[in-house]
Amino acid sequence: MTLRFIASSKLPTPWATFTMHGFEETSSGQEHVALTLGSFADQQPVLARIHSECLTGDALFSLRCDCGFQLQEALKRIAAEKRGALFYLRQEGRGIGLLNKIRAYHLQDQGADTVEANERLGFAADQRDYSMLQPMLEHLGIQSVRLMTNNPRKLKALEGYGLTVADRVPLTTGRNPFNEDYLSTKASKLGHLMQATDFEPFTPHHPDARRQP
Repeated sequence: MTLRFIASSKLPTPWATFTMHGFEETSSGQEHVALTLGSFADQQPVLARIHSECLTGDALFSLRCDCGFQLQEALKRIAAEKRGALFYLRQEGRGIGLLNKIRAYHLQDQGADTVEANERLGFAADQRDYSMLQPMLEHLGIQSVRLMTNNPRKLKALEGYGLTVADRVPLTTGRNPFNEDYLSTKASKLGHLMQATDFEPFTPHHPDARRQP
């Protein structure tokens, strides 16, 4: 994939002031960003997170998934180390787009799990492409990472691009009564490396939380 670097700027957040780097796919115009903190000149493994866009979880506080929880936890951990990188990839709904994601949510409301819903709409369970990571990593000078993920596909993708994954750092946060089935499906059908006992439970203030199965 051909990716064009556009610009960098400072991005103050509740945890640290990151540097935000903007990139554009030359073929599609799709935009991606990386948030970095600290220097990578020593070539030591960088604490990193590959995060696919989730408008509902990241910005609208959805409890149906763990995406927003993972995003914030990753930024907190990077800030605590004063060094790291977060790659924010514009691949909503595991690559099916926002409106199709809403259609998939409708099917889930009727009893389908997250994999079944995507497949009923004619999509693969996970359509994400990680090829844009290679030029992003090269631009930032990152050769080795400690990857915050539960998803083995991300590990394989990075290793396939010649990047060293020095360690996998589990990211188990945000389990709540509304996303328990979703998380279980990710483990059982998508092979995510996690179990319910790995999570610290999150208790939302939602009035229906105690009535969820």
